[in-house]
Amino acid sequence: MYFGVDYYPEHWPKERWAIDARLMKETGINVVRLAEFAWAKMEPQLGDYHFEWLDEAIEILGKEGIKVVLGTPTPTPPIWIIEQNPEILPVNLDGTRLGFGGRHHCCQSNETYRNHIRRFVREMAGHYSNNPHVIGWQTDNEFGNSHQRLCACSSCRASFHKWLESKYKTIDELNKAWGTVFWSQTYSRFDQIPAPLPTPNSHNPSLLLDWKRFCSDLIVDFQKLQVDILREVCPNHFITHNFMGLFDKTDYFNLAKDLDFISHDQYPMHFRPERDPLSPPQNLAMALDLMRGMKQKAFWIMEQQAGHSGWELVSPAPRPGQLRLWTYQSVSHGADTVVYFRWRTCLFGTEEYWHGILPHSGIPGRRYAEIKKTIQELTPVMKECKGMLPGAGAAILFSYDQEWALQIQPHHPQLNYIKHLQGYYKALFDAHIPVDIISDKEDFSRYKLLVAPLQFLMTPELSTKFKDYVSRGGHLVLTMRTAVKNWNNTVIPEELPGDLSELLGIGIHDYDCLREIEQSVKWMPGDAAITSESANKWCDIITLDGAKALAVYEKDYYSGTPAITCNSYKNGLAYYVGTEPGTSIMEKFMHEAVKTAGLSPVMRTPKGVEATIRQDRDTAFIFILNHNAYAVSFEIPKEWQAVTGKEFPKDGFVSLPPFETAVFKSGRNL
Repeated sequence: MYFGVDYYPEHWPKERWAIDARLMKETGINVVRLAEFAWAKMEPQLGDYHFEWLDEAIEILGKEGIKVVLGTPTPTPPIWIIEQNPEILPVNLDGTRLGFGGRHHCCQSNETYRNHIRRFVREMAGHYSNNPHVIGWQTDNEFGNSHQRLCACSSCRASFHKWLESKYKTIDELNKAWGTVFWSQTYSRFDQIPAPLPTPNSHNPSLLLDWKRFCSDLIVDFQKLQVDILREVCPNHFITHNFMGLFDKTDYFNLAKDLDFISHDQYPMHFRPERDPLSPPQNLAMALDLMRGMKQKAFWIMEQQAGHSGWELVSPAPRPGQLRLWTYQSVSHGADTVVYFRWRTCLFGTEEYWHGILPHSGIPGRRYAEIKKTIQELTPVMKECKGMLPGAGAAILFSYDQEWALQIQPHHPQLNYIKHLQGYYKALFDAHIPVDIISDKEDFSRYKLLVAPLQFLMTPELSTKFKDYVSRGGHLVLTMRTAVKNWNNTVIPEELPGDLSELLGIGIHDYDCLREIEQSVKWMPGDAAITSESANKWCDIITLDGAKALAVYEKDYYSGTPAITCNSYKNGLAYYVGTEPGTSIMEKFMHEAVKTAGLSPVMRTPKGVEATIRQDRDTAFIFILNHNAYAVSFEIPKEWQAVTGKEFPKDGFVSLPPFETAVFKSGRNL
C-alpha cells in the first residue's frame, strides 16, 4: 500500500460508491480507511448488528483493487448507550459532566463502557477476520483528542487511586515522595487523594505530574483492551493508530508499543485563530521525525491534508503545488504509505468545511488533479525506498515527563517545552542535518551528537547514561533547568546541575527569570563578526569548573559570566546552554556543535529549501523541497540522478518553481 484515502460511504448514496471507487483507482489509490465513526450505523440498538452496508462498500472497493483498513468506532458511542448509561459521559477538570455530541463523549476508565467495547469490537473483528479485502485495523481515532481536560469522574478517580497504589505500594511512600507534609496535605488512605479539580490555590506539583502520567497510561490501557481482542480474532491483520504529532496528552512512546507500526495525521494548515494558518516547514518536519522515532521505523500517514481545514472557521486554500509538497515532505521523513483526509468534502455535520480531494459537488477539480499527479510520480520512488530511514548522526531527546513537569511549573509564562525544542530542531533543519527524535530509553551511542533540552527531571540512571555516552566519545548538549527535580517532581537538594556537574565542568549558584528584565548574550570565539543577541526567558548563572565559555551574558550583575559552555569529559564533549538563545546565537552554537561532532549536511540550499534523505547501505534518495512561494536555483552533485520532477541540466544546477519538489538518487550512502 502506498496511497490511500479516508472514506465515509455512510455519508453518501449507495449509487455513488462505485463512482468513487473508480475515481480512486484512476488516481492511484489502493487503500482506504473506513468506519471509525460509524458505530450507530453498525449497531443502532444493543445487539442489533448491521454490517451489510459496510460489506457492500468494501466489496465495491475490492473490485477496484482497493484494500481496507477498518477503524474501531469507539470515539463515538451511540446515543442509546449514553441513555442507558449516562455515567459514561466524561467530567472535565472544572467538575462539569459534559453531554452527548461531538466525539470522545466517553470516560475511558468506565467499566460499563469498556464492556460495550469488548462486545462490539469482538463482533466487528469476527465479522471481518476473513474478509479478503480487509488488511488491518486502526484503534479508535486520535487518542486524547477532545480529552485534553478529561476525565475526572468518580470512575477515573478510583482508577487513579489504584494506579497510585500500584506505583507507591503504601500511602506512607506516596506521602514521602510527594512531600505532602507541605500545607497539611498528608493522606492516610489512597482513596482520599483528589482528582485535580479547582482549588483555592495550586495543587501539589507531584500530584499533578502523576495525574498526567495516569491519564496517559489510561489511554494506553484503553487501546490495549482493543488490541488484545483484535490480535486474538484477526491474527493476520496489522494494527495501528493515528497519532497527532506533537500532541501531549498521551506518551506516544508507550502507546506505540502495542502497535505493528504507528500512523500520523499531518495537517500543515490550521483553522483555529490561536494558531498560525500555516505551520513552518521545520515544525512539520519535527512532528514527522518524532513519529518515525516512536518505533525507530517507517510509518503511515493516516490523514494527510487534502484541502482547506475548518470547522466553524476555515483555513486558507492550499496553493497549487502545496498538497504535492506536503506529501513529499511526509514521504521524505519516513512515511511508507500516505492516506489523504478525506475523499469528498462532507455536506453535513461539524466537518462540512474540512475539505477533501473532491469538493462538495463530487466533481474532480484542481486538488484531485494535483494529488493524482503526486501519486503517479511518487509511487515508484516509494517502492524503492520502502523502509529506508535517514541514518541520522544527530538526535534530539524528547520526553513527555519533562514536558508535563514544565507545563505544571514553567517558571516563565512563555516557556514552552515544545517551542524550546523546536529552536534546536530548526537550527539542525536549516543546516540540513538529518535528525532522529528519540526517547531516553533509546541507545544514545548510535549518534555523534545528542541534544537533550530541558532535562528538568533527573534520575540517577539517566544521569549515568548521559555520562557514559560522553565518556565513550559522544557530544552532548544539555540546557537550562537540567537536573532540578527528581522523577517524583520534587526538588533535588544539590547545587545545580547536581550529579552532572563534573560532566559539564560547571556549577550553577543562582538563576534569573527574565520577566520584565533584559539580558543579552555575546558569542565569545573571536573573529570580526562577534554576535550579540537577546537572551530569552531564563538565565542560569554559571561558574566555570573546568569548562570553557562559548558565550557570555552582557548585562546586569552577572555580566561577563558564561551563558554557553563546553567541557571535555573523557573521550567526548558536554555542552551547557544556560538560556534560551536567539536565532543567531543558536545558529552559531549549533554550527559549532555539528562541526565538532563531525556531521555533514545533506547539501547546501537557499533559504526555505529543505533537503533530507532516506537511505540504506547502498543507496540514498535525496528529497529537495522548495517551501517558498518563489522560484529558487542551486547546485547539486553532478553524479546525482534525477528520479522525479523536471529534467534538469547536466551541469548540476537545479531550478525549482514555487512549492516544487524533486527527488534524486545517489549510488552511495550519504
